[in-house]
Amino acid sequence: MFQNFRLAMAWLHTWFGLALGFVLMVVFFFGALSVFDREIDRWAIPQSRFAPQPMPSFDKVLRPVFESMQPTKESIERMKDKVDGPMPERFDTVRRWGAYTTHRDPVLGLFAGYVVPNAKDPEDGVWGNRTIDPRTGAALPDDRLKVGSRFFYPLHYSLNFHWKNLGTWIVGFAALMMLVALASGVVMHRKIFREFFTFRPRKTTQRSALDLHNMTGVVALPFHFFFAFTGLVIFAGIYFPVSHTQLEPLHELHEKIEAQETGLPHDRAGVAAPLASVDAMVAEAQRRWAAQGMAGEVGFLALQHVGDANGYVSIYRAGTDRIALVGNGIHFKASTGELLREDPPKSAVDGVNEFLTGLHLQHFRHWLLRWFYVLGGLAGCVCIATGFLFFVEKRKKQHARAGSQGARVVDALAVTTVTGMLIAALGILIANRLLPEALPAGWPPRGDLEQYAFWAAWVLAMAHAFWRSAPVAQGRMAPAWREQCWAIAAMAVAAVLLNWVTTGDHLLKTLGAGYWPVAGVDLFILTGAALAVVAARKLGRRARVVPAARIAEAAHA
Repeated sequence: MFQNFRLAMAWLHTWFGLALGFVLMVVFFFGALSVFDREIDRWAIPQSRFAPQPMPSFDKVLRPVFESMQPTKESIERMKDKVDGPMPERFDTVRRWGAYTTHRDPVLGLFAGYVVPNAKDPEDGVWGNRTIDPRTGAALPDDRLKVGSRFFYPLHYSLNFHWKNLGTWIVGFAALMMLVALASGVVMHRKIFREFFTFRPRKTTQRSALDLHNMTGVVALPFHFFFAFTGLVIFAGIYFPVSHTQLEPLHELHEKIEAQETGLPHDRAGVAAPLASVDAMVAEAQRRWAAQGMAGEVGFLALQHVGDANGYVSIYRAGTDRIALVGNGIHFKASTGELLREDPPKSAVDGVNEFLTGLHLQHFRHWLLRWFYVLGGLAGCVCIATGFLFFVEKRKKQHARAGSQGARVVDALAVTTVTGMLIAALGILIANRLLPEALPAGWPPRGDLEQYAFWAAWVLAMAHAFWRSAPVAQGRMAPAWREQCWAIAAMAVAAVLLNWVTTGDHLLKTLGAGYWPVAGVDLFILTGAALAVVAARKLGRRARVVPAARIAEAAHA
């Protein structure tokens, strides 16, 4: 079929890259934004614009909030078909309380799980959640969407398509094929070291696109390989669900044996018991961490079997001082505060897994390294986008002569994915600032409306890309690229201005106060606007040069 192995790898690289590049573009871009997901949350929710807070007192702040919580309506609705009989009016048997924070979180997320009487599967339950101001315990509005951590972040690994985990499966397959594309790319480029330094921006679009594709692919090759691989490792339990399918009985037995060995009860005793001071347990956990030379704050706090004699409290350290995702968990008996267990040192295999997971999820406190992550993700976007451009530029004249629409379709999809994705991201930010604080009765939740704005903006961008793609079928450049670049620039400036008008937090104010989460998001958006203007102007000049060159050729002929 192919004359040599290198040509086979070139075919594999081209067609797998084209088929899955649209998914990988979303993964890289929103993965890059997710590096600063908490900062985007603060931009989107002005009520959270204050300094990050440590885990507050459980006894004084968190316990009253937990005791006032109930499951969400959505959780109860999902559970109705899994119960023999009616659902109770109130849920009083608490399976679990939990609180999680990071060094970048000003607000605190709480969640609670409840036992459902007469559930067909006793392991099933309902859940409640709440976001509070940790300084006072006051609840923040439930309809506010955390655009960074609850929309952009899951979008990069699940496409926010959660039915049967199908989005996660699509991204996983794309990541696997990306590893194949990286390997085949190395094979097909024999002069890979020279391509590291080669970029000819004044050459033809085809030549410049290929140079930039090669350069960004080579420069960020270790980054791209590592993140594709560790993403597959993190979700291995979904891609290979052995423990919860073929070996489920063995998995349940293992949990019970592990509970016996660790002293952490697997089931409720059915005997009511009081709750001792959790603050005292936190102080003891911090004392033990300090004795081990790892003094730190609490990152995750969980209470299992609340109000039961088998209840216990698990306290995990916020491991922001190291790359590996470690928690150094310490567990206490809930009713007495007696120490039950300290998590032992991890095995070599677990240690490698924690390091790879931590390096991917980047919970560590290292701002320069975070920016390298952003640059690596954006380099991946450039590599994929220029791959699309090279594919179209190489084939559009040939397709035009043959009357084929292939290059036109690919170009329209590329516009949709590259610039359309940016328009959608800006669309949700603009909707976040335009929607009123209090919506009329009967309207969908505010967060749902913001998500509708995101998808609507992307659909409009796709419709525009296909509408303006006709010149590609004639061997010319689609004006959609230039027009959507101008749209990005205008929307980016509008988003920053709307943040100023609706909150009063303009750049001079946030920069003067040193409040970098909001100032940084504004500056990042404006930088994108500037790049979009530069790109639009260059595309405009190139569109004018090409017809002039064709006229000259025709006159000469």
